[in-house]
Amino acid sequence: MTMKLSEMSAGSKVVIETICHPFLSSKLTEMGMLSGTELELLYKAPLGDPIAIRVKGFTVCLRLDEAKYIHVDSL
Repeated sequence: MTMKLSEMSAGSKVVIETICHPFLSSKLTEMGMLSGTELELLYKAPLGDPIAIRVKGFTVCLRLDEAKYIHVDSL
């Protein structure tokens, strides 16, 4: 079932299905975050924003506003 990354809880391991924002898509593609890439939601800040994810061995922080455009599927 496809969900938004912003809706996932800390510790979730997911696979990227699509990135539905043209600017964000190109930015994340340059970092190696393509469809089919596995990632783990490490934690959310106390107020929920930003979030930290681990992808391909490195950690990336995203705002919830950005994470809502990343559609993922659980592993």
